[in-house]
Amino acid sequence: MADVQTADAVPEKQPRSVRVVLLALMITMMLAMLDNMIIGTAMPTIVGELGGLAHLSWVVTAYTLATAASTPLWGKLGDMYGRKGVFMSSIVLFLIGSALSGMAQDMGQLIGFRAVQGLGAGGLMVGVMAIIGDLIPPRERGRYQGMMAGVMALAMIGGPLVGGTITDHWGWRWAFYINLPLGVVALAAISAVLHLPKKRAQARIDYLGAGLLTVGITAIVLVTTWGGTEYAWTSARIMELIGIGVASLVGFAFWQTKAAEPVLPLHIFRSRNFTLMSVIGFVAGFVMFGATLFLPLYQQSVQGASATNSGLLLLPMLGAMLVTSMVAGRVTTSSGRYYVFPVAGSALMAVGLYLLSTMDTGTSRLTSGVFMAVVGLGMGCLMQVTMLVAQNSVEMKDMGVASSSTTLFRTLGSSFGVAIMGALFNHRVQDVMAERAGALGSKVTEQSAQLDAASLAKLPPAAREAYQHAVSAGTHSAFLLGAAVTLVALVAAVFVKEVPLKGAGPKTEPVPEAETETVVAEKV
Repeated sequence: MADVQTADAVPEKQPRSVRVVLLALMITMMLAMLDNMIIGTAMPTIVGELGGLAHLSWVVTAYTLATAASTPLWGKLGDMYGRKGVFMSSIVLFLIGSALSGMAQDMGQLIGFRAVQGLGAGGLMVGVMAIIGDLIPPRERGRYQGMMAGVMALAMIGGPLVGGTITDHWGWRWAFYINLPLGVVALAAISAVLHLPKKRAQARIDYLGAGLLTVGITAIVLVTTWGGTEYAWTSARIMELIGIGVASLVGFAFWQTKAAEPVLPLHIFRSRNFTLMSVIGFVAGFVMFGATLFLPLYQQSVQGASATNSGLLLLPMLGAMLVTSMVAGRVTTSSGRYYVFPVAGSALMAVGLYLLSTMDTGTSRLTSGVFMAVVGLGMGCLMQVTMLVAQNSVEMKDMGVASSSTTLFRTLGSSFGVAIMGALFNHRVQDVMAERAGALGSKVTEQSAQLDAASLAKLPPAAREAYQHAVSAGTHSAFLLGAAVTLVALVAAVFVKEVPLKGAGPKTEPVPEAETETVVAEKV
């Protein structure tokens, strides 16, 4: 027990080192979040040079699959062999994938190298959250929520802008190369000042469990990616994937009860708070990525914003998220209480998404900005509190798998959100276009329900007006679904039990869901 480094001792002994480490962790977090957003704006140029338009979606899908599948394994490896070495390995793998992607000569190579990059990316966010969990007690962790929320907001706003600027002036390959100097800085800082105990587990890695989980997650992500687009939801291919996914996950759950060192110990789900936070995290991912996908589309197609401005028009939502996250962090740090935030956050998100569903072709930018701010207030209450409470609900030895599981559920939520809300949006747009513009409307959207600015400008006025109404109807359906799904998070939040955070009182105070962690802190 004595070799576990506690959070209480670290800030007192080396506060400057901790601040340097936190800066390096924020840079790494930025790498993880910026990547897909930068690449999105570079994709048209990449396709123009490398070709392979038919395989375009795999550039994103390969990265997402590799990230989701490797996330639980990185968390478990950190618990078994020590956080620092495993985290640095994930950064190195991510940088190797970035460099290779920048050197890709055809679409096949790019897809393969993006998978390598995704394998490394699976350990970035998990490593950041788990190391913060090691360094800083939950009671004090709240004060850093604003920093993390700021990084997320900066990535969401700056990603498309940076991607466009880099592609226009340096070429698309620098959209990948830009990761290298940032990653090297993070590696150097972590190597020099992060001091965590080394571990050496006697048990072997649970390869069978890792394989079953990888197959199950891959099948789920492919179902959400291909369903309703590449294949009909009722097609044989989708049914096969669903069968494979269900069988693999059931086999995985059974095997985890037998494995000596399970990849995802099922006992962590005995904690009511951990299970509830997993549900809330899934819903937060579902809603957040859906909102950031369809809001710019609505702003460009209906409100006439440019691609650049549509990113800036998300500021009300992201600004509100940043402010609320900072307030939630300060309140949590000063009082040790957090129950109100998941409840209020879920309620605000449900209300905000319902308000967004009422937007039509006449909604002003000011009105939509107010609606977005309500959603942002809800997100700010949830984004970091879910990780904080999840980590507080497990023993220190399970910090890595707790962080990776929470991250995984949020990732899967985003996959489901984009797929289901996207399918609903596309179906509604095509129906309204057929109603308002007849055969011409059906022809306009037969390839895709999402038109870029150039295609929209070429439409006849009547078809353009019909498309604006169609997008408005599509976003109405998507946001209404998001509001309904958020009610699940609200119900889950009501049942959260407010367990005292470590550091919130005397060390002799009993902490039911973090009992072992308290004992470790006392012994050290």
